[in-house]
Amino acid sequence: MSNTSPLQNVHLFDARGVAKRFRHAAIFGALKSLQPGETMRFVNDHDPIPLLAQIRQTFGDAVSLEYLRRDPGEVVLDFSVIG
Repeated sequence: MSNTSPLQNVHLFDARGVAKRFRHAAIFGALKSLQPGETMRFVNDHDPIPLLAQIRQTFGDAVSLEYLRRDPGEVVLDFSVIG
């Protein structure tokens, strides 16, 4: 993950270490705990397209997303809370 250097107000969430049955609840909990201006750097082993739709439905435009890496076996996204 060479293009994912640590930044201020960026919090890593590596979903690969969370049991699948708890992932969505953990991800939503993490997003709800972010303050405006903070970012959750999300790492997963696949592109979570259904999850992205759920996030958009729940948070609308209050959370933006940006793909940093979209490779087979490793997807990295930044979810940022808009202030």
